[in-house]
Amino acid sequence: MVTWGALLHFLIILSLPLFSKSVYHEESSELKTEAGDLNLRCIDIERNALLKFSEGLIDPFGQLASWVGIDCCRWKGVHCRNQTGHVVKLNLRAVSYSSRLGGKISPSLLDLKYLKYLDLSMNDFQGIPIPDFFGSFERMRYLNLSCASFSGIVPPHLGNLSNLRYLDLLAYSNPYDYIGSNWVSDLNWVSGLTSLKYLDLGYINLSLETNWLQALNTLPSLSELYLYYCGLQNIPPSPLNLNFTSLSVLDLSYNHFNSLPQWLFNISSLATLRLSSCYMKPSISKAAWEDLCHLQALDLSYNEIAGDISDLIGALSRCSNHSIEMLKLWNSHMSGQLPESLGFLKNLRFLHLDENLITGPIPESIGKLSKLNYFGLAENQLNGTIPESVGKLTELTELCLYKNSWGGVLSQKHMEGLRKLEYFSVSSSNEAFSINLSDEWVPPFSLRFIEIDSYPLGPKFPTWLKTQKQLDSIILTNVSVSGTIPHWLKKLCPQIQRLDLSYNQLGGMLPDSLAFPGYTRVIVDFSFNRLSGQIPLWPNVTHLILANNLFSGSIPTNIGQVMLRLNILDLSGNLLNDSIPLSISDMVYLQRLDLSNNLLYGEIHEKWRNLQEIRVIDLSRNNLSGNIPNSICSMPNLFWLKLSSNSLSGELSSLKNCTSLSALDLGGNEFSGNIPQWIGESLLSLVVLSIRANMFYGNIPEKLCHLYNLHILDLADNNLSGSIPSCLDNFSSLSSWTPYSPYSHYSYWNYVFIPQMVLVVKGLPIMYTLTLYLVKAIDLSRNNLRGDIPEEITHLSTLGSLNLSWNQLTGKIPDSIGSLKQLEALDLSHNNLSGPIPLSLTSITSLSKLNVSYNNLSGKIPSTNQFQTFNDPSIYEGNPGLWGSPLQTPCLTINKGKVEGCEAKDYDNDEDDTLPYYISLVLGFGIGFWVVFGSLVMKRSWRHAYFRFLDRVADCLYIFIKLNMAHLQRMMSKE
Repeated sequence: MVTWGALLHFLIILSLPLFSKSVYHEESSELKTEAGDLNLRCIDIERNALLKFSEGLIDPFGQLASWVGIDCCRWKGVHCRNQTGHVVKLNLRAVSYSSRLGGKISPSLLDLKYLKYLDLSMNDFQGIPIPDFFGSFERMRYLNLSCASFSGIVPPHLGNLSNLRYLDLLAYSNPYDYIGSNWVSDLNWVSGLTSLKYLDLGYINLSLETNWLQALNTLPSLSELYLYYCGLQNIPPSPLNLNFTSLSVLDLSYNHFNSLPQWLFNISSLATLRLSSCYMKPSISKAAWEDLCHLQALDLSYNEIAGDISDLIGALSRCSNHSIEMLKLWNSHMSGQLPESLGFLKNLRFLHLDENLITGPIPESIGKLSKLNYFGLAENQLNGTIPESVGKLTELTELCLYKNSWGGVLSQKHMEGLRKLEYFSVSSSNEAFSINLSDEWVPPFSLRFIEIDSYPLGPKFPTWLKTQKQLDSIILTNVSVSGTIPHWLKKLCPQIQRLDLSYNQLGGMLPDSLAFPGYTRVIVDFSFNRLSGQIPLWPNVTHLILANNLFSGSIPTNIGQVMLRLNILDLSGNLLNDSIPLSISDMVYLQRLDLSNNLLYGEIHEKWRNLQEIRVIDLSRNNLSGNIPNSICSMPNLFWLKLSSNSLSGELSSLKNCTSLSALDLGGNEFSGNIPQWIGESLLSLVVLSIRANMFYGNIPEKLCHLYNLHILDLADNNLSGSIPSCLDNFSSLSSWTPYSPYSHYSYWNYVFIPQMVLVVKGLPIMYTLTLYLVKAIDLSRNNLRGDIPEEITHLSTLGSLNLSWNQLTGKIPDSIGSLKQLEALDLSHNNLSGPIPLSLTSITSLSKLNVSYNNLSGKIPSTNQFQTFNDPSIYEGNPGLWGSPLQTPCLTINKGKVEGCEAKDYDNDEDDTLPYYISLVLGFGIGFWVVFGSLVMKRSWRHAYFRFLDRVADCLYIFIKLNMAHLQRMMSKE
């Protein structure tokens, strides 16, 4: 059965740069002259060779049905030379998913002695190796084996094809793999391809080949070289005797280079240079940018270039030829403002500056780029205006301006000259930005895609959208539209592939009568509105997102029979009740099911075996009861299972075979018994494990320590006993910086999957979504755990939150707890811990939440670093032996020779510290007194002056008092 995922996969393969038009055209032209109108029948030995070759092939759709009869030159894909009848070209490239061939490749092809052109691309040979005998076609000039699912080592015998001009071995076959299943450990065999002009080794693993550049440098005729996704780890800074005198296209994207060698810019023949996603952090000077003048296309996207965009634009504008046609700098950390010199790049057709740090306005000179087709500034920090000169870009087809801080007004004048515009998106976080397009306006363009986000267009839909008859994607999110869906929009639905009206105030019911196209994926997102009534049934929709509305009643029982194409079904956050319909098991293409936060009840049914594509199931926050069905683990790709906050019970044995799970959340149910040992044996891919708020008892099994990838362990609020296992330091992911991706098993075409999980961190339940992959936490609180806090737990150097509160732990807080340098929250309250608060805690500068209350801790509370910010006395209360700020009594006094409220050692230390202070105070007073008094005794003139001064002061005071007393007596007598 052909799945929609497989079809999409095939379309992605088709979109890859499978051949160069220039080289392909050259080879095809030469062969066309040899294989024109056929006057001779093919050679018998060659016909037999083709028949034997076809016998080994798997042809489920009859692509070779024409391979009958005597004249093989008339067979599909076979081309013969006019003069001799010899087969010179065999083109069996699959043009569609259903036309793919498979099976084995017979060496009988070697009987095609005059074969010059062989194309087996886009087929599915299911992992067989590339045949060694392909290196024996002496006349071969064109060989294309791309995307045909070959595997294994690339045979070095291909180096014997000295006449070969075109070689395409692109190994892309699986959307989950970054490195293909073909590899090369020694690339020296390419030196035999002395006539080669085109070479594509994309997705072939070259990580073991350290001298790849030296090997390729032996090909003087090479014009186009593609080495993307090859696992290359180095690029020589300055190769000797560079021989790429004919190289015009170089693609090294998606490798891992630390630097950007300057010699790449100096290849004078180079017209196209692609280095996107190479993890580079180059330091490029202003002068270095000027070496790019010979380039027509430059792609440095997804690197940390971190330069000033004005330097680059300025350098390119000074090029006399102004040859640059494509400039791609997506997500390259470029900053600064776009300069007016941008207008000098008169040949620019594609300008991709999305996802950078660019500020300021768009320069007025943008209107001079008369050839510009694509202009992308999305997701920057642009805070100026959009100039009206944008309207002069008459060739523009795509304008992407969303997620900026635009000011000013976007009016009809900005759009008047954009006759070819098909794709338009804009949004601004600046409230001063406004869109002024009248209801009567008729745009000069015919859009296919529109996206406006976070701007109050409402409450009505823009009337001018009625005129856009070619729309296939409408995204109007958070634009304050209300009411019901207008009639004109309903009429467009048969051509709509994406309709996203989320985060608005739409109300009413959605009719079943809406029709959507059936030839492609269809995304419909009405989440976060006020829609009500029954869930609509739209047969052709593949992604249905109706989360957070007011839909009520039961989910239609026939939803699985009607909506067979569904990949995504998200009905979370509504008022749906009744049970989960059995027909959901008929949605064989379903990949994500989210029915969380509703009023569903009953048991989870057993019919899950048909859902072989499903990756995500979220049934949390309902009223479901009973056991977890055994069939739920029959889905091989399931990696996210969330059943929390229900009334489920029983044992967990049904989950033993869910070996692909990355996240398992069973919190807030009624499960009981011991935590199964097999969790640490079978579920080794777990990154998130939460079974909090159940009724588990017994010890924490040491087998859990085998979950090396675990980032979040939440066993809180159960009845667990025994000690904390000392093997917790086996959680290697909690002692390294390796992040995890919640999408690791989830292909990117599945719209949006935002993981959600409630974790109690810093004492409060927090819903984590996009940042969940950054959380590293252990919560064992509210159990009956005893014994010491194991020293090994302090080895988890990247742990962010540790909660051991409400247990019966004893002993001291480990002195090495300061090793948890990334700790943000520590809760050890309500235990029986003793001893001092370790001073090493003050070295954890990231610590923002601390609670050690209600233990038997003693000694002085630390007062350095972040402890100065812990001003809440409640986090220390319940520890009679603790003293110091912020407790009200810093230290109680000595009573009858005993220290109350502080340890004697601490008090004595304080006494020792203050003794020098008192000694210096007495000495200072004595010395000061005798300096003054001794001077008066020894020197008569000073003594007489001093006493005369005292007499005058006494006289003044006497007069002042007498006068004021007389005045006071008069005032009192008057009263």
